[in-house]
Amino acid sequence: MSSNPIKLGIVGVGKIVRDQHLPALAKDQDYRLVAAASRHGKVEDIPNFPTIEAMLDAVPELEAVSLCMPPQFRYDAARTALVAKKHVFLEKPPGATVSEVEDLKALAAANGVCLFASWHSRYAPAVEAARTFLRATTIRSAAINWKEDVRRWHPNQEWIWAPGGFGVFDPGINALSIATHILPPMFISSAELDFPENRAAPIAAHIVFRTSNGLPVTMELDWRQTGPQSWDILADTEAGSMVLSGGGSKLAVDGRVVHEEPEAEYPMLYKRFAEIVRAGTSDVDLAPLQHVADAFMLGKRNVVKAFFD
Repeated sequence: MSSNPIKLGIVGVGKIVRDQHLPALAKDQDYRLVAAASRHGKVEDIPNFPTIEAMLDAVPELEAVSLCMPPQFRYDAARTALVAKKHVFLEKPPGATVSEVEDLKALAAANGVCLFASWHSRYAPAVEAARTFLRATTIRSAAINWKEDVRRWHPNQEWIWAPGGFGVFDPGINALSIATHILPPMFISSAELDFPENRAAPIAAHIVFRTSNGLPVTMELDWRQTGPQSWDILADTEAGSMVLSGGGSKLAVDGRVVHEEPEAEYPMLYKRFAEIVRAGTSDVDLAPLQHVADAFMLGKRNVVKAFFD
């Protein structure tokens, strides 16, 4: 493939697109954003369409699409794009189920195009430093604490409470995307999921993992956090106590900060997407999504007080 900018279309123009995708693309010379498709939102200064089908019909020169609609609706759009031989960027989570993303992987390969599951938190600036630190020592135990205020981060977004909307696992899968990258392979041994009595998705989760060598890992997710937000992964190791905080932006060992940089997750995601498009490969890791599926399969369901009456 030439070094010319990749002609990109974006599908699902909502909060994440305006907050992250458009600013990242505006500074990236690897792309030229040429069209958008959304039921409600629009992107200024480019053609806008109500559906991905209309966009692909009207703009055949598109080479790639970035899919940013809720996960319940992503499979059909991704399939449409892949069959049309367009490269596909999947916003996280890559789909509503593991099996549909597996099917998309096969479809991308069959059509000679690339598929990218964009786990943005893996590209937080201190994640690789944490991975390097942990691989050089022995881990005794680990804990994941991911607690935030849904009213702040998902205002008026009802899809997250619907079946397939993930609930608290929408941010929790970010933690899992980091944990599966920096910790040894792990498996859920027990889980409890708290469902508000007026919602179809959990607002909190309490999970216990184990690794193949018996390492204990706990995970606490909560969407009712007020005040400071908590996005931390902690590990007790022979080399000291590690804290990866701020969603992966800062690494400290025994209280001393050893790595901290400004966040640049979405620019890094689009850099990676351009790399795989030009290399003719795909990058689809399903481990974080599989853990969510396992939590729903194994988890005990608790009904808690109604939320947002």
